[in-house]
Amino acid sequence: MIEKVSVVTLGCEKNLVDSEIMSGLIHERGFSLVDKPEDATVVIVNTCGFIDAAKEESVNTILNLAELKDTARLKALIVSGCLTQRYKKELMEEMPEIDGIVGTGDFHKINEIIDEALRGRKPVYVGNPVFNYEEKLPRLLSTQRHTAYVKIAEGCDNACTFCSIPIMRGKFRSRSMESIVSEVESLAAQGVREISLIAQDSTNYGTDLYEGFKLPELLNRVSEVPGIEWVRLHYAYPGFFTDELIDAIASNPKICDYIDMPLQHSEDAILKRMRRPGRQRDVRELVGKIRSRIPDVALRTSIIVGFPGETEEDFDRLCDFVREMKFDRLGVFAYSQEEDTPANRLPDHLPDEVKQYRANTLMEIQREAVKDLGSKFVGRTIDVLVERYDGRSDVFVGRSQYDAPEVDGEVYISNCKVQIGEIAKVRITHAYEYDLSGEGIA
Repeated sequence: MIEKVSVVTLGCEKNLVDSEIMSGLIHERGFSLVDKPEDATVVIVNTCGFIDAAKEESVNTILNLAELKDTARLKALIVSGCLTQRYKKELMEEMPEIDGIVGTGDFHKINEIIDEALRGRKPVYVGNPVFNYEEKLPRLLSTQRHTAYVKIAEGCDNACTFCSIPIMRGKFRSRSMESIVSEVESLAAQGVREISLIAQDSTNYGTDLYEGFKLPELLNRVSEVPGIEWVRLHYAYPGFFTDELIDAIASNPKICDYIDMPLQHSEDAILKRMRRPGRQRDVRELVGKIRSRIPDVALRTSIIVGFPGETEEDFDRLCDFVREMKFDRLGVFAYSQEEDTPANRLPDHLPDEVKQYRANTLMEIQREAVKDLGSKFVGRTIDVLVERYDGRSDVFVGRSQYDAPEVDGEVYISNCKVQIGEIAKVRITHAYEYDLSGEGIA
């Protein structure tokens, strides 16, 4: 009997890439991959363990899927990812429903783990999280065929006091440029047109392998791969955002005018307790320089509210900062206490209700601050990557270079002349809170 395997992915895009590689290995082995867990004999849950909400979602997903052992054909439930890397002992002791676990540095051994789990051995493959994608592995995309994420580095050395990533993913380690370009070439041959480069700290790329910051060179080399039209940058650490990087984005038309740069806070006292680079003045200078050199740039950032010791005055000044900066995209997170992190030992933790109130307040301020930002596109013609057809409205739907997959806005296109997965010229006629609409032109 051929085993039917379903891979369920939780968490970030970096986890998604790991799942796609596991799927590729499983397919290469000859197992059958199925979308629905209820159709599977083996289910793999690739978990997130970054904050409390993510851990709770992971545990609930595991428990819900375990019920399939009673109602369906499920023979083995395997758990992988950040939660297992951090809590392997607790998971195996407290959740007997789990038939095997694998950490962030061992997921490429997934077929061995499936074999052992099916034999009832309850395998635990959780070593040091050092795997780094240098070897060429099969990969099955779960995104639409025209877009893909590519990891350029793993782990992190920045030691932010609130962050558990180094515990779960290890020290920062870059992939070789040759390995990355080779993977992009393979993806382009499969029809991928948009590459999103991801790492926990992308701007530090290459400092451990080469001399100096090599992200600008990498961006340019990836953009030269035939078939690649857009190259998108995620998780750019502000402390290492060089003038050369700004120039590379400004001068290369294939590099999207889109920067995902988590800032986490505006106030110097909080940034110092977070152990974040620079201070508010440095952030303002960097953002001003970026916007000056790349006038149409879409800036996405994330902010943590309710960090230990954040006063009402700190929060009020943060609100003023967000109003003034008018970030194109903003994610707001209430601080989550994480064991084994320095911030967990800080004094003056805030009540959960205060943290959540501040998160909700800041998001409302952001909505008001950017409600008219889309109007600058009305009357202009922009490139849009067409992703789907909405039959109810009889329009095609896509994204501009200013919008990342899944998390940002969309463009609704009437009179579209190109196929899904191609780039259309669209004259924008209307702007909404986060989305645009327009007409395709020949």
